[in-house]
Amino acid sequence: MDLKDKLISSFMAFENNVDIDSPVHDERSEAIKNFEEKGFPTKKEEAWKYTSLNSLQKIDFSIFPKEANALDYKDVKKYFINEIDTYKIVFVDGIYSSFLSETTHDGVDICLMSSALTKPMYKQIIDVYFNKIASKDESLTTLNTAFSREGAYIYIPKSKMPKKPIEIVHFSTGNEASLLLQPRNLIIAEENAELQVIERHQSLTENEVLTNSVTEIFAAKNAIVDYYKVQNDLSTASLVDNTYVNQKDDSVVKVHTFSFGGKLTRNNLNFYQNGEHIDSIMKGVTILGEKQHVDHHTLVHHIQPNCESHQDYKGIYGENATGVFNGKIIVDKIAQKTNAFQQNNNILVSDKATINTKPQLEIFADDVKCSHGCTIGQLDDDALFYLQTRGIPKKEARALMMYAFANNVLESVRIPELKARINKLIAKKLGVNLGFDL
Repeated sequence: MDLKDKLISSFMAFENNVDIDSPVHDERSEAIKNFEEKGFPTKKEEAWKYTSLNSLQKIDFSIFPKEANALDYKDVKKYFINEIDTYKIVFVDGIYSSFLSETTHDGVDICLMSSALTKPMYKQIIDVYFNKIASKDESLTTLNTAFSREGAYIYIPKSKMPKKPIEIVHFSTGNEASLLLQPRNLIIAEENAELQVIERHQSLTENEVLTNSVTEIFAAKNAIVDYYKVQNDLSTASLVDNTYVNQKDDSVVKVHTFSFGGKLTRNNLNFYQNGEHIDSIMKGVTILGEKQHVDHHTLVHHIQPNCESHQDYKGIYGENATGVFNGKIIVDKIAQKTNAFQQNNNILVSDKATINTKPQLEIFADDVKCSHGCTIGQLDDDALFYLQTRGIPKKEARALMMYAFANNVLESVRIPELKARINKLIAKKLGVNLGFDL
């Protein structure tokens, strides 16, 4: 039995374990039909031309994890941002860990999706927001919808702001030989609300794990959302991340993606601007080696006039690594006065490394300012020589140049402690100690 058939046959067992009177029962049933029709995406599809999931489909993933292993905080402490106090929503093998978590209902709801999907007090919010912007056509999104049960539920009412940032962390312990996880997150920021979220997926053993994650973010008028994705997993972990963002007037949503680890990572990031004077910001740093593969797909749909979007992705690829960037900006006919910028710059530090980049513009308005571009190159030999003449060893000089290349993405990180952590990860990924605080 291949993975697709296993998932379809497992859906009935899943339905027997969840409430069929759930407010999302119909969505689940329709989603599994869509997945059964479409199956896993293949390289025959333009959007998946450079990324193959064939090898993952041959693995006998466990669909329903056993009871999660208990983890001591001291064993996983390094994966949290310990320099600051945060709310924490932690899952171990897909199961909520109350011991490692800190949730709240003090003026805001920072809790579990399973609670929101089953408790009557949340039904009105679920009816309005759940699965409303997630794609009904993207097969892996529909697969996640079919099995949606657990994840983070974050609701920030009008003019509220959590007292501290929120960390969403998923651990896989190797309790299964191979494990498929499908977390579902719903994040709602009402008018004038503000929040910061840090998300991480982390394997603790070399066992195979595939995470198929879906996040829906709703930013109402004047809301501000900062979302940070830290992807630095083991070489046996794969991640498909689908994030959908719906923005209203005068809202600002920033998504930073830091991709340093994992075997295969696919980031689908979709912004829909349903209002005026909206700002959408997407930035990313990718540093890969070995046979790692990272695929960034972005979409910004400018639906109303007088809005902005800014995309800036930097990639550094070594050894046999492969990178993909496919960014699309759509400007509707009525979306006049749009200001859209998209840039993807890449450095290849190995003759065997590969990058496939395709920035796209689809403009149907005539009074806009839109630009896009990409570069692929190597380190400047003259600049490298200059640093060496100033007494900097070649290895450190190369690392310093690569850090400088990626640094402008870090400038917009608004959590200083997270910025310091990312800087350390970059230095470690580059394999040097630069001798100063980055």
